[in-house]
Amino acid sequence: MSEPGLLVVDIAAADDATALAFQQLLAERWATATAERTTHDAGEPGVRLRCYLDLRQPISPAAPDEALTPVSAAASP
Repeated sequence: MSEPGLLVVDIAAADDATALAFQQLLAERWATATAERTTHDAGEPGVRLRCYLDLRQPISPAAPDEALTPVSAAASP
């Protein structure tokens, strides 16, 4: 993505339930554009799912401390 804190998350999982559960965990913490279904590549095991996160927008009470730290502060020792 073109801005710090915007992520594309590709999830690979054994089954739909696992991929969707992981996506839900992300969506409970940060602003997330979720996928409604997984994809499966013929002849390959498991499923895939893609969602988009904005780490600059924590949405749970526990998450404000987890908002993206500015790059200059993150680079400091």
